[in-house]
Amino acid sequence: MSEIRIYVEGGGDKDSKARMRQAFSQFLAESRDAARQRRAKWSVILCGSRDDTFSAFRQGVKDHPNARVFLLVDAEQEVAGSPREHLASRDPWDLSFADDEQCHLMAQVMESWFLADAAALERFYGQGFAAGHIPKRKNVEEVPKAEVMSALDNASRSTRKGRYHKIQHGPQILENLHPQRVRSRAPHCKRLFTALADALS
Repeated sequence: MSEIRIYVEGGGDKDSKARMRQAFSQFLAESRDAARQRRAKWSVILCGSRDDTFSAFRQGVKDHPNARVFLLVDAEQEVAGSPREHLASRDPWDLSFADDEQCHLMAQVMESWFLADAAALERFYGQGFAAGHIPKRKNVEEVPKAEVMSALDNASRSTRKGRYHKIQHGPQILENLHPQRVRSRAPHCKRLFTALADALS
């Protein structure tokens, strides 16, 4: 494999997209470093909205036929069926041009991954962080999106950094997560790492 390209939902303006791109590359450092060892190009592309991400992914598949191209977006709700089936049903998008191994989900949202590593959250927020609000469910993908966001808000509200803010806090938390902890509690995250490893094998 000569190139890995991952089209990711998220980011706002140019600066926030750059910051999130750096954070995702750090979280995926195991795969990034494996790509570099194999002299394969590595690109994480933050695309903004989910529809913009899908459009960029579709164009990326067309423009980079020799690359392994991946889509990574929030599931937004409990996942039904395979990722491609879930997205085609929910959005709906025509994903007939891509195989299921190219379609990946942050289930139910990116912040679900944060719940899998409460220690990283405590390190980031410091004094005043109320860890008791963080759900302890083994599979964090079973926690509904609204509960995920409420838990982060309630846990962080009394800290010096203040309530969780996706753009201000999200990248710093993401890049300091322990990937193995997240993979052990988020099956779709584990699936992403497995797909990237398979693409580079």
